[in-house]
Amino acid sequence: MKNPIYDVLAIGRSSIDLYSQQVGAEFIDIKGFDAFVGGSPLNIATGCSRLGLKSALFTGVGEDKVGDFILNFLKNENVETCFIPRIPGSRSSAVILGIQPPDKFPLVYYRDNCADSQITIDHANMIPFEEFRIVQVSGTALNKDPSRSTTIFCIEKSHALDIPVVLDIDFRADQWHDFRAFGVILRSIIPKIKIAIATEEEILAVMIKDPSQVKIEYQQISAPIILGDIDTAISEIMALGLEILLVKRGSKGVSIYEKNGNVTDVPGFPVVPLNVLGAGDAFASGFIYGFLKKWSLYNSCRMGNASGAQVVLQSGCANFMPTLSESDQFISSFGGF
Repeated sequence: MKNPIYDVLAIGRSSIDLYSQQVGAEFIDIKGFDAFVGGSPLNIATGCSRLGLKSALFTGVGEDKVGDFILNFLKNENVETCFIPRIPGSRSSAVILGIQPPDKFPLVYYRDNCADSQITIDHANMIPFEEFRIVQVSGTALNKDPSRSTTIFCIEKSHALDIPVVLDIDFRADQWHDFRAFGVILRSIIPKIKIAIATEEEILAVMIKDPSQVKIEYQQISAPIILGDIDTAISEIMALGLEILLVKRGSKGVSIYEKNGNVTDVPGFPVVPLNVLGAGDAFASGFIYGFLKKWSLYNSCRMGNASGAQVVLQSGCANFMPTLSESDQFISSFGGF
């Protein structure tokens, strides 16, 4: 195997994100939007790059100006873009978001014929997986083919090369034809995953048995209410062969579940959020940084919590990922690790 050249390969969604300029306004009263970039893997790749890791993104963009916008941002952030094909006949994705803190963030996806769902196994075969130290994949990339089979191919390839795969479970309810299909697909890949990251709701989504368990209020697609027993769901996921499960619990921090049965709670940082979208992606980038630096799982999660806490103070996601010096200063202001 070659010596790794890159630290992180993130796989999945990319988009232009239009965020309300009128914080607190009802969606119907929004007068203007700020243009950022988004998509969980794009956010994570950017967060890792800002922390000093050499990251790359595998996604698809259209032959359009939005694709130019996304690629220009990534190049300015030193994220490798050579694995991002332009998809003829498809459009780059878009997201529109309202911001009504503390707990309402209505979200609209524009993903019909989106380019990032059109990445293929042929595209993946152009990637030198052996040159990466870790591969990160997103659950939304599994919602339809060809990105579904391509993502699974990437997981299999990484697993065969003994490259750790980090799964952001990333349940976006309106992107699935049947909520139960999400669980079917996720459960099929978890045996080849080393680390999974999820909210309590996303863990419950993996084990959905009846569509009535899901309820979406205020069009909060990224944060649906999901009924179920969280402890049972965690046990069922761990029984599939997962090594590490990181359960994000908002301001309470993160709980680490390990294959050996150990459970560790890692406290968060007390801040008052402006916009919670992107916090989980920031957490993932901070955690991956610590993990690749061979820190303890506890300290890696604290780094992740610090990244998330800084991003929730901002109105966007990738554009506001913290640098290493910013995170060091933020953690020190709360007394250190």
